[in-house]
Amino acid sequence: MFGAELRRRRQEARMSLADLSGVTHYSKGYLSKLETGAKPPTSEIAVICDNALDAGGALRALAPSRTPSGDPAPKVPSHSREVWILRMEADGSTEFSGVDRRTALSAGAASLVTAAAGPFPAAPASPETLGWFREQFAALRALGQRTAPRGVLPLAVAQANALRQLAAGTSGRSAEEALGLAARFAEYAGWMAQEAGDDSAALWWTDTAATMAAAAGDREMCAYAHVRRALVAMYAHDGARTIGLAERVRSEPGASARVLGLAAKREAQGHALVGDLVSSERALERARELLPVPKGAPSPHVLGSSHVADPVGVARGWCLVDLGRFEEGARVLDEEVARLPGSAVRARTRFGVRRALAHALAGEVDHACALTGELLDGVAASGSATVTADLRRLSQALTRYHGHGAVRDLSPRLVAALHRP
Repeated sequence: MFGAELRRRRQEARMSLADLSGVTHYSKGYLSKLETGAKPPTSEIAVICDNALDAGGALRALAPSRTPSGDPAPKVPSHSREVWILRMEADGSTEFSGVDRRTALSAGAASLVTAAAGPFPAAPASPETLGWFREQFAALRALGQRTAPRGVLPLAVAQANALRQLAAGTSGRSAEEALGLAARFAEYAGWMAQEAGDDSAALWWTDTAATMAAAAGDREMCAYAHVRRALVAMYAHDGARTIGLAERVRSEPGASARVLGLAAKREAQGHALVGDLVSSERALERARELLPVPKGAPSPHVLGSSHVADPVGVARGWCLVDLGRFEEGARVLDEEVARLPGSAVRARTRFGVRRALAHALAGEVDHACALTGELLDGVAASGSATVTADLRRLSQALTRYHGHGAVRDLSPRLVAALHRP
């Protein structure tokens, strides 16, 4: 069905296979196999052909989605469990389990990531103690820019659990502040779990953060949880679900201007995934109104990224790539990556890979290879599953030019980066 529609639209546009090959940077032989059905279309080629033939999303809609819709099933036990245990395997993988206090003690679980799991009641949360935890949260986010998520995740879990226990031994406003801080650590644990490649754990930690935030009276965090869930859906390439979750924020009573702006940004990325340029641009306009570029560096305690000064700018470049507007997306990302601070190591790697991908898809092979070569050490250090997913997509884009000298030279390092344990 895709092949027949591709041929019909190509012929209506009075383009030969050679013409379409020159625009899309795919070979005539490959395009011919798409038209005859000998080769199935990928979502990537569907976007490229859709834009080349001005099909308005018709070709994109006929291609299979990258991944099935729906959230992964949570594999972490219910919130009613008293102790959170993070088991770390020899290969570095992690898995959470929840046990009651007696079982944890009998199994020696206090030696694992089970802060405050002992039988003694936690001391009340003093202002000085809470101030120390706030400093630790800022330090943890800074560490997360430079350290693999599997190393940061246990620290976030331990702090969240310790604060949860402090809240249980405190009353009044101090208890709410402790539980609210626990929610921030839990939300960050969700991000680190996603970065480590475990979406089900990411969603569980997001739900846990929302539950604790609600108990602390923090409605802003409850609203932001939808933005985090939308991010998981976006990286699963589920545009419709990304949009739905982002739109849900508007009905949340505690949504601040910042959270509404972050939700609009995520909504724009969802519209880009389904090929809706107009809706994506409108959402980005709303995000820009709600998220003006700050004069100084964002506070380390803000919801959302604290290392990207202009999240709307980088999101626009990201959207343009998903919309198939590769040259324009590359130009925007060139500007935005140059503006990222040197301390934002993970962010520079993430958007740098997306920038290289944009140049590769635009047919700028030498430049894409040069950018990629500069990033590979950072990709290895980041240990990021989401960055690796874009690197894999970049590798596939460069494979089309396997005979190109720069691609041949880069290939061994790129393959090693993709297969590094």
